[in-house]
Amino acid sequence: MNAPRILIAGIGNIFMGDDAFGCEVTKLLLEYPWPEGVRVTDFGIRGLDLAYALLDGPEVTILVDATGQGGAPGDVYVIEPDLETLDLSAPEEFVDAHTMHPLNVLRMAKMIGADLKRILLVGCEPGELGDPQEGLMGLSGPIQAAVPEAAELVRKLVAELLHEDEPRPSAGMETASPGPV
Repeated sequence: MNAPRILIAGIGNIFMGDDAFGCEVTKLLLEYPWPEGVRVTDFGIRGLDLAYALLDGPEVTILVDATGQGGAPGDVYVIEPDLETLDLSAPEEFVDAHTMHPLNVLRMAKMIGADLKRILLVGCEPGELGDPQEGLMGLSGPIQAAVPEAAELVRKLVAELLHEDEPRPSAGMETASPGPV
C-alpha cells in the first residue's frame, strides 16, 4: 500500500505575537527528515497559496496554528473539523491579504475544486497577539514552550498516519512529549 500524501501547513502572522505559533512550529519541523510524500510548508498568512496547495489533493492535511479554544495559553489541541458542514457562503470573507483563517481557506479550497479528504488542526491556545495596528514580535513564554511539544505531536501524528516507525529528528535536536490533547 502506498503511503498517503501528507501536507503539514504552518499558519500564522509573525507580526502578531503568539499568532506566529504555526510558523515557529513549521520552522522546527523543517529540520526533521521526512519520508517521501510528506510536505512541510510555512504558509504564514498566504491563504491563497494554501488553498492552491490543497488542490494537489493531499490525503491528510495537518494545519498548525494558534487557535483560541478557551484553555490556558500554551495548551495544545488536535482538532478534526467536520468537512461535511463547511458553509460555502460568504466568499467575500475568504481572502484577506493580512490574515488567514483556516476555515475560510478550507471553504475557498473547496469552492475552487479541492477534494478535501482529512484535515487535522494542531492548535495552541494563544496568550498575547498584540494590537492589530501596532503588532507584536515574538512568542510569549507559554507559547514558545509549546512549540517543541506541538512539533513532537505533529511528528507522532505523521508516524501514525504512515503506519511506520516514527521519523527521527535530526541529530542534536531536543523534542518534548506531547501534552494532553
